[in-house]
This record gives sequence, structure tokens and C-alpha cells, in this order.
Amino acid sequence: MGVPEKLAARMSMAEQHEYLRARFSRRTMIRGGAVTLGAVTGGAFVPGATAQAAVPTQSTAPAVESVDGALVAPFGRHLAFGNDPRTEITVSWQVPVAVKNPFIRVGAHPWDLSRKIPAEVRTLYTPAGVGASGNHTQYYLHAKLTHLRPGRTYYYGVGHEGFDPAERHLLGTLGTFTTAPAHKEPFTFTAFGDQGVSYHALANDSLILGQNPVFHLHAGDIAYGDPAGQGKATDTGFDSRTWDQFLAQTESVAKSVPWMVSYGNHDMEAWYSPNGYGGEEARFTLPDNGPDKKNLPGVYSFVYGNTAIISLDPNDVSFEIPANLGISGGTQTTWFEAQLKKYRASKDVDFIIVFFHHCAYCTSTAHASEGGVRQEWVPLFEKYTVDLVINGHNHQYERTDVIKGDKVAKKLPIGETAYPETEGVVYVTAGAAGRSLYAFSAPDSYEGHLNEVDSVASFINTKDGKVNETVAWSRVRYLNYSFLRVDVEPAPSGHYAKLKVSGIAEAGDRIDHFTVARRAK
Repeated sequence: MGVPEKLAARMSMAEQHEYLRARFSRRTMIRGGAVTLGAVTGGAFVPGATAQAAVPTQSTAPAVESVDGALVAPFGRHLAFGNDPRTEITVSWQVPVAVKNPFIRVGAHPWDLSRKIPAEVRTLYTPAGVGASGNHTQYYLHAKLTHLRPGRTYYYGVGHEGFDPAERHLLGTLGTFTTAPAHKEPFTFTAFGDQGVSYHALANDSLILGQNPVFHLHAGDIAYGDPAGQGKATDTGFDSRTWDQFLAQTESVAKSVPWMVSYGNHDMEAWYSPNGYGGEEARFTLPDNGPDKKNLPGVYSFVYGNTAIISLDPNDVSFEIPANLGISGGTQTTWFEAQLKKYRASKDVDFIIVFFHHCAYCTSTAHASEGGVRQEWVPLFEKYTVDLVINGHNHQYERTDVIKGDKVAKKLPIGETAYPETEGVVYVTAGAAGRSLYAFSAPDSYEGHLNEVDSVASFINTKDGKVNETVAWSRVRYLNYSFLRVDVEPAPSGHYAKLKVSGIAEAGDRIDHFTVARRAK
């Protein structure tokens, strides 16, 4: 990405950004700003709500002439919840060239799309020399919808001058979304990490769509525009166009299922912003209730039904890949504990699920376990009895026993139940979404193919480098493409609510299942 390798090795993400900015100072970064959107109130739209672009306004490239909009079709539609999934959804999409007056139409029926709301445009420019392509501009559009009704399905179409989805011949381009219910109800969500663009990634998406999830969690390493993943702006084949392929691939699911991302090491792209996340901020609109929107845009939380979901950014605490180590100055961990305390005290929340990229506990021969995560966050997982931790980073499926104090608190064979209130925490690595697979030092052991061992040789990344360890908590190992399915079952107060967790192989076979149970409030 334009920084000499020896120099980049000594530089933080912010320092690499400044280097690239100085070298390509006459070229643009991102154009954004405040725009007027529409608020949705029970199917009636009230204009005048405003939304601020999530990226700084810097525009130095020449203006791009738009083309005839009738010749341009939107693509790469993807949804995300706002701070309150019951009433807020953001619809995002992409166009290949500049268009005039982009908008979204939304209604309670496909034949009732009379309400038309302007969209926000975020333009991302990558000059030749920074990436593998020549000068390249990408156009991302966003419409944040608020004051929606809980538990309601809405129809939408995205368009621009010359392309109106309400016209009869374009009705096939419509999508739908459903807001979270107002009360506790059973639901299913899916999760994985490390997808990128591949045949296997597409196969996993197709299978996920069949699970009928209400949302999907992507635990970092999203598109792999930067294939090196070391947070170094060197000539590593960085290609911003990979994101076009990814969003087109993902659209089959993400146009109707909120695709909630967290950020991994491959998501740090130094050209766009000092924290490396400027490109992601152009492409995604996530909940903005985290501790530090400037430095940690991928840190946030939301509640769906009886379940709180928290997204963290482990680049902030990673000893293995330290490009953004310490970027929050400790504010992320402070915020995280406050969230855990709040949700545990809430009468409406039974389960707390945390997802992020780097693994707390994994025996992969590639990255294994991250010492920064164990140091900063594992004590909080245990203190507040987190119900499930979902990671990526290592390209395989692995599930632990119940862990407390870095030791097995309870063995958890396939099909058994964990009780986090009294026992400990279960960790799942679900990083086999589509990229090339890694390896284990121990044999595979999964449903229908048990090969249990008493201990596994592994290592942990510490501030002083890799430290070998022999662990007893590796319960399920599966070295092939897969994802996670979680069925949430509420219960009356005093009875056991359940998380029924399943590992699903790309071929559709179940490779693991276990239950997490907690007394409902």
C-alpha cells in the first residue's frame, strides 16, 4: 500500500496513514457530510431527520460527471440495525459510477412505495500506488430509517434519477427487512468470521439464508481487501475493488438480514484514516453507541429480544498484530464493563453474547490464542458470566469446554448443557467462512467423528512473543468450512431460557451442538 516494508514495520496504523497522506496529498480521501433523511413512523414517513456522515469530509479529487441513471443499477445491498433494532434500520448499497439524487423507497407493501427518502453518499477514492488498481472511486449510499414499528416487515427499493424501483419493470429489485419484536420471542441468528470472496464463501451464504436468521454476526476479516492482514501499508496486493465483489456476493443474505460486522486485522486499511477503518466507515453504518466513534467505529451493542449482543475491537488489545494496540487508551474496556453491568442488571436481558475477531481460546497452528484478549477481557467475561463468546481469526471451527480461570471448569461434550451463572464461559472459533483453511496440532473431533484427546499443544501471543502452552479445553475441532447457528429460546421468569448452539458445515451437516441455559428474569 505504498509504505516501504522496513519502515512500515516500525510504524503504527496512524503513522502509516500520515505517510500515505503526505505521499498522495493531492488526491482525495472521502467526501461526506450532513444530509437530510426521512424518519419512518408506523409506515408514515416524516421528512427532516438528519444523519451525519460517519467519515470526515475531505475532497480534493476532481468532480466526477454522472452518467445516465437508467443505465446504472444499484448492487451490494446490506442492512444493519441502529441502536434500537426494534425501530431503526440502515439500508446501504453501492453504485458503480456517480448518480444523481439517490434515494430509498419504503412501505408496508410492495405496491405501496410512494414515500421517497434521499440517501447519503459516501465516496471513497483510492489512487494508483496505494492499491493494486489504477485510480479507483467507489460510491456507497446509506439511508437510516427510524421510528419504525417493532416486529414489522417493510418493503424497500433503492434507486436514483433514471432508476426508480417503484416502476413496474423494476419491482423485482425490491428487498425486505423485519424489525426486532417488542417482546421476548424465539429467534435464530448466525455467525462466522473470515469470509472474503470465494466459492466456499458463497456456499456458506446460501446455507445461511436457509436458516432464516433475524441477523448475522461477522466476527472480523470481512472482505480481505488487504490480503496481508498485518496492519502494514506495504505493497501487499491491497485492492479496494475486492469490496465490490464481497458486497455483491453477500447481497443475497444481507439485503434482508442485518449483517452486523466487527473489525479484524485484515480490516485495517491505512490510506483512508488514521485508525485504518475509514474504508469500512464508508461502506457500513453501524450502531453509534460505542465508547469512541472516532477510533473504534466497530465497537457497539444492541439488544434483540432477550439477548444483548456486544461487538468489540481486539486490534486495540492485540499483542500479535499491534498496529492499533492501545488505540482506545483503555476506554474500550471501561465501556465494555459498563455494558456488561448494565445488561446483567436489565430485567429484559437474559443472555449476553460477545463477538470479536481475535481468539481468546484456540489451538490453531496459525494464530492460536491472543494474550491481550485474555488479559483485558476474559476476567470480565467471567465476572459478568457472559453466556457465549464468538471469535474468528483462525480459519477453522473449534469449541471449548466451559472455562474459568484459564482452566476447564466443566467438560462439555457434544449435546451437553453449560450453566454460565455457576460454571464458566464457552468460547467458539467460527473462522471458516470462506478463506483458505489453517490446521490443528491435534486430530479433528466433531459430531459423528469423535477423536478426543486429553491435551493439545498450542501457544498464546503475549507482549513478549509466542509462549507455548498445553491445554485441556479443546473439545470440538473441525477443519473445514462452516458457520455457527444459535437458536434463542426465551422462558417465563424463573425457568431456564436457552441458547441452542450448532456448528454447521458447508455441506449442511451438523458438526457440533450444545446448550447454554440461564434462569430467565
